[in-house]
Amino acid sequence: MGKTAVVNREDYQHIDMVKTGMRLKDQIFAAGYSVKEIQEKLRLSCPQPIYRWFKGRILPSLDHLYVLSRLLKVHMDELIVPESSYEEEEISVTGKRLFLYWTMIQNNGSRLD
Repeated sequence: MGKTAVVNREDYQHIDMVKTGMRLKDQIFAAGYSVKEIQEKLRLSCPQPIYRWFKGRILPSLDHLYVLSRLLKVHMDELIVPESSYEEEEISVTGKRLFLYWTMIQNNGSRLD
């Protein structure tokens, strides 16, 4: 009999609701849409869910996320921000600094512009 794979839920990143809300707000306004227009396009009876997305209190449904991605002409993944631990962010910043330092050394200490 075949073995069943055990999946550890901790191996997957969760969605950062606050950062996702900020991204949705930025993308919607950058595309020139108002909250009222998004409400109408998504056939919502009131704008409160949109404001809740922006504040990171709730996430759009899959259906609404799909429609938003089509309206904004981006992939749905580009509207979602995954959670990252403080350690991952710190490593990322440190890695970028090290890369810039290494690049400067390779260019005989001259600055990159």
